[in-house]
Amino acid sequence: MYQKPKIVVIGGGTGLPVILRGLRDKDVDITAVVTVADDGGSSGVLRNYVNVVPPGDIRNALVALSDLPKLEQDIFQYRFDSNDKFLAGHAIGNLIISALSEMQGNIFTAVQKLSGMMKIRGHVFPVANEPLTLNAEFTDGKKLSGESEITKAHSRIKRVWVTPSEDSDQHEAAAMPEVISAIMNADEIVLGPGSLFTSILPNLMIKNVGEAVRKTKAEVIYVCNIMTQKGETDNFTDADHVRVLNQHIGQNFIDTVLVNIQPIPEDYINFQQWNEISRPVGHNFRGLREQGCRVISSNFVRLRDNGAFHDQESVAAELLNRLHEVHD
Repeated sequence: MYQKPKIVVIGGGTGLPVILRGLRDKDVDITAVVTVADDGGSSGVLRNYVNVVPPGDIRNALVALSDLPKLEQDIFQYRFDSNDKFLAGHAIGNLIISALSEMQGNIFTAVQKLSGMMKIRGHVFPVANEPLTLNAEFTDGKKLSGESEITKAHSRIKRVWVTPSEDSDQHEAAAMPEVISAIMNADEIVLGPGSLFTSILPNLMIKNVGEAVRKTKAEVIYVCNIMTQKGETDNFTDADHVRVLNQHIGQNFIDTVLVNIQPIPEDYINFQQWNEISRPVGHNFRGLREQGCRVISSNFVRLRDNGAFHDQESVAAELLNRLHEVHD
């Protein structure tokens, strides 16, 4: 009996939905594993007031895989105007996820119920069933907690780790069994694109997730960012990104790296509008090969709105190529 190849995409932020949208109409079984360490914006406010897992990244993953009509998706994504003081800045989907979490008693069950309501193709799993706090140590020895504080520091990060937001002395952070099962049974695991230290690593720093990505037989593919990120990856090459991932996991676990080699026109990027980015990621193919990586370099970029983003179709096509090469 035919079984669709299983792809697990791990991440958060704006990069995760790009990959999900690229894969959703393909003949694959998709599982999105979404970070729960965000504490900024609407997600952060709801997290503080309702004591719920931050819903923003989960909301975007659900919409990316949803078969609902566009109007219903747009309602779910609608963010109230800043003039509406009571609801200022909140996305309707964030409020729905928070409400359903209270009704169900936990975020994981809530998201599975909502997945059915939103007719999603595949699965969306919050990486943990509780809010997590991201912690960072910088190269100067300073330590900070909270994703937004870490990002604002604009200091060179040495390492990150996660802790439960509540009763941190009582237990360590752990992913749900469904997350670990998906990783262990996957044919392909995709990391990125997205913020290296604040969207990708928070997932991998959960102990049983780190163990699973070390042990899985799936090919682990890193979709390297196109642009460096201020305060996180200034002056990083593609090999630097992979080195940080490997160091945090404790072994060279990245099998394949997708690298954009299409030049980015300097005069096209609006650095005021996209104020998190600084310059295109540099290339160090020798450094990648020394870490045991297969390198796939191509034009993966899509220029729009005076910014540089991954082209979902070309990335998805390469991810499917890898599936076929591995299984043929």
